[in-house]
Amino acid sequence: MSPNGSDRSPRRPMRRKLLQALTAGLVLATATGCTYKDFPRLGMPTPTTEEAPRILSLWQGSWAAALATGVLVWGLILWSAFFHRRSRTKVEVPPQTRYNMPIEALYTVVPIIIISVLFYFTARDESKLLDLSKKPDVTVNVVGFQWSWGFNYVENVPGVSGNAKTDKNLDAIPDRFKKDFPANAGGVYDVGTPATKNPQTGNPGPTLWLPKGKTVRFVLTSRDVIHSFWVVPFLMKMDVIPGHTNSFQVTPNHEGTFLGKCAELCGVDHSRMLFNVKVVSPAAYEAHLKDLAKKGQTGYIPAGIAQTSHEKNRETNNL
Repeated sequence: MSPNGSDRSPRRPMRRKLLQALTAGLVLATATGCTYKDFPRLGMPTPTTEEAPRILSLWQGSWAAALATGVLVWGLILWSAFFHRRSRTKVEVPPQTRYNMPIEALYTVVPIIIISVLFYFTARDESKLLDLSKKPDVTVNVVGFQWSWGFNYVENVPGVSGNAKTDKNLDAIPDRFKKDFPANAGGVYDVGTPATKNPQTGNPGPTLWLPKGKTVRFVLTSRDVIHSFWVVPFLMKMDVIPGHTNSFQVTPNHEGTFLGKCAELCGVDHSRMLFNVKVVSPAAYEAHLKDLAKKGQTGYIPAGIAQTSHEKNRETNNL
């Protein structure tokens, strides 16, 4: 009992010190200028593009916010269970609290703030990741079909004539994507089957070649159903939709051969829709395009299903 006769214990100063310590720790943790490399990847693979660290940082931040929220909730549950247990108070029915406006406002406002913060960072990063304002160095039309992938390299390849902007096989691609195609790009292609394997690694699926350090724009089209183009260490995937063209771009910064797969359940052989991505030097990339031309794989394979009417209207309104 305290000197003034009250039943106040010294727990309140201790709680105040604990709160101050937690606040100081939070300030130190957020003010040290840490990057994504200073924290565990939490199941994510090592990023291999210039854009992937942004996705990894969002992933780590979401886990940190969830952990902080969890610690607070678990702490309140344990505190209430321990300090308000019946054996400690000897009270049959504890005091009942009704219509406590501060508490009700707190558990209404705090979730709104949490969701707003998560929405802000997600919308900010999404707008950056989907920005196509920068003209790409390389454009690849990725064609999904049951049950493999085709790759149209929209490039000026020596000895190959044609024009990607007017090629009938690329009619499914809207003009707003074609405006950044190279002029008079005859192009080359590669196409796989579920039985195709990478000759170096033996991994199933066709192999998409990309140059290191170059901005690559993927133009995604489908011939049949919805697929999803996912290069695992790029930390980025996007749906491949018939009658609708999607696009994003990345800059690979690590050489190597990486795994890719369809991330959308697209039918009975969905699990066989695998592919590989081989990131090489720009010189090796150019040599590969010439090899495809020598094999007779010139021009383009059909990109996919023509746009639906409502999509054509949307494209017209956005021009």
